[in-house]
Amino acid sequence: MKLSYFIFLFIPFSIFSQETIEANFIEEINLKAETPISIDGFKTMYYINNNVFYKKDAIKTTSYNNLQLGNIASANTFNTLKINLFYKDFNSAVILDNRLAEIFKIEFSSLQPYRSVSHISTGYDTILWLFNQDTQQLEVYDYKYNSTKVKTLPIKSNVLDMTSNYNYCWLLTTNNLLIYNYFGTLISKIPNDGFTSMAVSGENIILKKDNTLFYLKKETTEFIPIKIPNLLINRFFVTNETLYIYHNETLQKYQLKTN
Repeated sequence: MKLSYFIFLFIPFSIFSQETIEANFIEEINLKAETPISIDGFKTMYYINNNVFYKKDAIKTTSYNNLQLGNIASANTFNTLKINLFYKDFNSAVILDNRLAEIFKIEFSSLQPYRSVSHISTGYDTILWLFNQDTQQLEVYDYKYNSTKVKTLPIKSNVLDMTSNYNYCWLLTTNNLLIYNYFGTLISKIPNDGFTSMAVSGENIILKKDNTLFYLKKETTEFIPIKIPNLLINRFFVTNETLYIYHNETLQKYQLKTN
C-alpha cells in the first residue's frame, strides 16, 4: 500500500501561542485511586487501584483483575463496549465489554510475527494501534484476524505517550508530536518542546509540559496554555471539553472555554 506523507515542519519557538484558554472550575470529586482513567457522559468513572480495573456508576462498582498478567500498564475506555487493558510486562492485552467481561485476549509473544509492544490504543471496531518497539513502527492491527493493515516508517526517537480515536492516532516522542489518520498516513509532524503526556479531546489534544497544560486544536500548530490554578497534576483527561485533573485524591473538574 503506497502512502502519501504530508509533513508540516515548524520552527520550535513559533508554535507557542501567547493567548490562553480559560478553565472554569465546576466541582471537586473525591476519588482514591492510583490511576484515574476517565469519566463518561453518564458520570461513570473508570480507574485503576491496586492493579484492579474498576467501573463505578451511580448504582454499583464493577471490577476486573488478571493477576497472571502482572501490572496494568495502560487502559483505554474510548470505546466503552471494547475497553482495552495493556499488560506490558507480559506483552499482552485484554479486551473487555461494558460489563468488564473478557471478550478477547491477545498474547503478542505467541503470535506470528512476534511483536514486542510498548504502547497500544483504541481504533475503530477490532482495530488497535500498536507501537512495536523492536521495529520502531506504529501498526494498525486487527486483533480479531491477527492482521496488520498498515505499518508506518520506523520512528527514530523514543515514544513517550500515545492516544487515539476512530479517526486519528497521536504519537508523542521525545522529538516530535506525530499525527496519523486511520489509514496510517502521517499528516502532521510538530516539534516536541518538552511535552511528556497528552489526552484526546474530540479531535483536539491537550498536552502536559512540566506542571502546565496546553491545548492543540485540530489542524493547527499553536500550543495554547490552559489557565488553571496551581495544582500538582498527577493525571488528567478530557470528556466533552470538560477537563479533569487528579490532585490530592480528588478530581478537579473544569469546563474549557475554547471558542
